[in-house]
Amino acid sequence: MGKIRYFTSESVTEGHPDKICDQISDAILDELLRQDPNSRVAVETLTTTGSVHVAGEVTTRGYAEIQEVVRRTLKDIGYVDPEFGIDCNDAGVWISIHGQSPDIAQGVTEAGSHEQGAGDQGMMFGYACDETEELMPFPIIMAHKLTKRLSEVRKNGIIKGLGPDGKSQVSVMYEDDKPKKITAVVIAQQHTEDVSESKLKEDIYEKVIKHICGNWIDNSTSIHINATGKFVIGGPEGDTGVTGRKIIVDTYGGMGRHGGGAFSGKDPSKVDRSGAYMARYIAKNVVAAGLAKRCELQVSYSIGVAKPTSVNIDTFGTGRVGDDRIAEAVMKIFDLRPKAIIDVLNLRRPIYRKAAAYGHFGRDDPDFTWERTDKTEELKKACGIN
Repeated sequence: MGKIRYFTSESVTEGHPDKICDQISDAILDELLRQDPNSRVAVETLTTTGSVHVAGEVTTRGYAEIQEVVRRTLKDIGYVDPEFGIDCNDAGVWISIHGQSPDIAQGVTEAGSHEQGAGDQGMMFGYACDETEELMPFPIIMAHKLTKRLSEVRKNGIIKGLGPDGKSQVSVMYEDDKPKKITAVVIAQQHTEDVSESKLKEDIYEKVIKHICGNWIDNSTSIHINATGKFVIGGPEGDTGVTGRKIIVDTYGGMGRHGGGAFSGKDPSKVDRSGAYMARYIAKNVVAAGLAKRCELQVSYSIGVAKPTSVNIDTFGTGRVGDDRIAEAVMKIFDLRPKAIIDVLNLRRPIYRKAAAYGHFGRDDPDFTWERTDKTEELKKACGIN
């Protein structure tokens, strides 16, 4: 037997309180970008029992009826019954929005000879690996598939009596850095009071876990479904939700590093979002080109300055050529100035609400331009590899 290690990642359903907030913030962003692609948006959402609070800074020529956006988002998720902690029709919605600070705007707005700078300082990471066809870590891909399936069986009535709130967790055994088996699956799924706990666990095991995990599990896999016994009080009633509190779920499940900046509610002038998307685009192309089995890119910025303050490539010893050579090729092929990132990835579009649940990366969606692998030949040529 080779070298053994274990790794765990988690995901949450679209009805998790934090994910409610991410989706509301991005739904507001989408509505404003639809009307004015140059909208500057930084919107935060908080939800608790029966209420939603929206605050932030917006500068735009568009207009969003935020009450309507909030209620529509809650309805789409499935919060249509007060029994689940919040109801799209009766929830209280509080709004506190003001304009973007002119001190920030002067560093970000392109005018005359002034080039568009980064919207803030910070560092962003992008990651890719060859463990899955999505070039993502296996544990987070499986965790997302489980939570998507929980939503599917709820919305399609495949399992009765489920609420919108839920979580998954997947533990994976690696042998010589390759996933070999799933050693543990944890599911927490909100349900109504009248649901039989034993029947619920049986249905989730058969129609969710086995359906998704297949041959990756066996009789030795630990399965934990609603381990406390029941999960009736959920959603905002069970836990206050806040935008940007699931940044590891949003990215690589902990396998790749994270710069700390959240994505949702931020327009692409914020490099927390656009820089991280570009970093994923680059790392994925490096792996897709066969230059490395794993690749992590870090990029950092200063507020108001267009060029990055640093760029670093780490292939963890899996590169076919040196990391410095890959970094040189990356700097030659990819323009990491904020305006160039926005243009290359076509980010001034209303595409963000659907990214706000089940991960921003590893998604098969043509709108997610950062998932393209169209630079592989250029990278191989620049690195001298046929």
